[in-house]
Amino acid sequence: MSMSMYVSPEQLMLDRAEFARKGIARGRAVAVLRYADGIVLVADNHSTTLNKVAEIYDRIGFAAVGRYNEFEALRVAGIRHADLRGYAYDRRDVTARSLAGAYSQQLGGTFASGAEKPFEVELIVAELGEEPGGDVLYRVGYDGVISDEKDLAVVGGDAERIGGLLRASFDATAPLREAVAAAGAALGSTQLEVAVLERGTGRRRTFRRLSREELTRG
Repeated sequence: MSMSMYVSPEQLMLDRAEFARKGIARGRAVAVLRYADGIVLVADNHSTTLNKVAEIYDRIGFAAVGRYNEFEALRVAGIRHADLRGYAYDRRDVTARSLAGAYSQQLGGTFASGAEKPFEVELIVAELGEEPGGDVLYRVGYDGVISDEKDLAVVGGDAERIGGLLRASFDATAPLREAVAAAGAALGSTQLEVAVLERGTGRRRTFRRLSREELTRG
């Protein structure tokens, strides 16, 4: 008679965490940081068609690393969550906090379930405040753990080292060009995907994507 192998719950969680971390570490990093006029989202991305940073709602941006099909599905789900909440209540009730909480429930629930493989993604949810002091950054891990980040957040391969480099020279009053240059240097890449949440434009939607040509012109 064959005997099934017993795996303790602790070991199962460790194995699932290692599986997710390995998948995420293979992805090129993304950095999100404050600058003089808002928040800039910078991804090391060699693709011109598969985006790693995106708009979720009026003042909310999204950045992700890991399996593209997984974080793209999460992006779409986030847009639906925001649209439904804004329609049912008020546009002002759509916040990065509520969105990060929704992502946390989905990622954490899947991670804790033995029936499904864990997500191989890490996310950043950024919200532009009316004033710089109101800017908010949340990092959501593969296990659903939420971190409230100050000034900047990095996810993906070598995130700790890249975050350390950015924090060493961080300046919240830096102009956009300098902020992008600092992020690119820390990421070690010139193949950048860049978008901003811009303050003071007078538009309800604050998200703007910068073209590769615009970045080249500086």
